[in-house]
Amino acid sequence: MHPYLPHLLTDIENAHRIKRPFKSSYTKTFEEEMEEIEGWCEREDYEHSFSYYCGLKAENFPPAEQLTTEEINMVNKAFRKMMFTYNHDADFPETLPAALTYLMLVNTLNEKTFIPADGFVSFDYCSGYAPDCVFKEYCSCLKFWNPHPDEDISDSNFDDELPF
Repeated sequence: MHPYLPHLLTDIENAHRIKRPFKSSYTKTFEEEMEEIEGWCEREDYEHSFSYYCGLKAENFPPAEQLTTEEINMVNKAFRKMMFTYNHDADFPETLPAALTYLMLVNTLNEKTFIPADGFVSFDYCSGYAPDCVFKEYCSCLKFWNPHPDEDISDSNFDDELPF
């Protein structure tokens, strides 16, 4: 086991958000709720990075090459659990290798965000346009952009394959 791993896992555990007493947002009027949503939608940039809120620094994570796949999976699981306490998540293709997931999770620390009182914020890197996707060959949308070479695209019914 990498000698730094127990310390890193402890740091991630200590970065969990302290639970606050439940405060329902349903005490807001409809107008207040819509105003809050409009403000969120119109905002172009947030003031702080995820690192600011959780206290972890990307530079404190060892390079993926120094960890085994098992160790990477342990860190990924702990990190995602910590993110959940901040009402955050990250959306990655199921086929993305653990090492790339690790790199992207650590990079969320550098992403500017906010901590919502209700709901979730998801770091989502997919635009739906597979040719420029950061996930390259692991992109979930790739099958829609590169149909099988023998297949006539005009005969395809992509609506049957869409997840929504």
